[in-house]
Amino acid sequence: MTAAAGTQAPAQAAARPGRAGLVLTGGGARAAYQVGVLKAVRELLDAPQANPFPIVCGTSAGAVNATSLAAQADDFSAAVDNLVQTWETMRCERIYRTDVAHIMGSGARWLASMMLLTRRNPISLLDNSPLRETIDRLLRFERIQANIDAGALYAVCVTASGYTSGQSVSFYQGGAGVEGWERRQRIGAAVTLKVEYLLASAALPFIFPAVKVHREYFGDGSMRQIAPVSPALHLGADRVFIVGTGRQGDDLARARSSVYPSLAQIAGHALNSIFLDTLMVDLERLERINRTLSVVPPETRASGKIALRPVKVLFLSPSQSIERVAARFLHELPRTVRFILRPTGALSRSGSNLASYLLFEEGFCRALIDLGYQDTMARSDDVRTFFEDP
Repeated sequence: MTAAAGTQAPAQAAARPGRAGLVLTGGGARAAYQVGVLKAVRELLDAPQANPFPIVCGTSAGAVNATSLAAQADDFSAAVDNLVQTWETMRCERIYRTDVAHIMGSGARWLASMMLLTRRNPISLLDNSPLRETIDRLLRFERIQANIDAGALYAVCVTASGYTSGQSVSFYQGGAGVEGWERRQRIGAAVTLKVEYLLASAALPFIFPAVKVHREYFGDGSMRQIAPVSPALHLGADRVFIVGTGRQGDDLARARSSVYPSLAQIAGHALNSIFLDTLMVDLERLERINRTLSVVPPETRASGKIALRPVKVLFLSPSQSIERVAARFLHELPRTVRFILRPTGALSRSGSNLASYLLFEEGFCRALIDLGYQDTMARSDDVRTFFEDP
């Protein structure tokens, strides 16, 4: 998708100075692709120390990447280096437990629950307690406010989904003038970001446990996130750089099949619906508003008090099928994880979509980083145009 000319935004943000917003979507291990994009952006901007994205928004695994950038907003090049090093040496055991005792225990609990042998329901397939330790090593949350106070960052937010309220909540930390918002089923809440918000945003449904924040349990922020770009606009972005984790148009082709889909295919399809579909719908909506704005004179918008303003959008997504890339690296999954995934069909080529969300291994992550880098360099003119002074 090429850059668009404008989109919907809150009226209160219209008077603010121009700020670029970065939106990093979810997708588990697929978020390594975002790091390749950032690596290329840094190169195209000649390795700047100044942060080119005053507003940073992330969801699910993208929330971890976004918050890492915010914590090092005083040195963008160093922040990208940190992310590249982290993802290039990634291992599953740094995200979730892969030891035999835990995997066998988890399988036994699920089996006992399904056979009604126990009243205690398992809370998740995997235990992602190692992710907390990884985030604690990667991030210094106290630096976020320091960067805001120094002007290196304007705002950062992570989005999670409330299991009780059904609301999509964007937890943000920002400078003076940033106000919360409330729309149908989505709100913006001012907080001081900490590890719990990231764990909640990255809690893949069924796979990782929900996290209690304040008075409610939250799960992956991509669930029920009907407007993924909205938080960046509410925080005052006048142009938005969006990085997706699914290939645009992957599901357009229809093919005949006489084989019943495996559990992994169904689960992967559900995860794609959560992580990819809402973003594409939101982008289509933004383009439609852009076209409408292009034929409405500015004076007419002003006299009619229309709360719309032009916003430039650049969307980057993988040029190759992520599940096909994942299929080449399924053997890198720990044996215990392969053991628990094999019955679902996730270790076959047709089921690798599900595995791609859990494949936090070096080979797969490096392949996605390289793909993100190459895709961005192929769009170098669009990227440079995006950062031109409006």
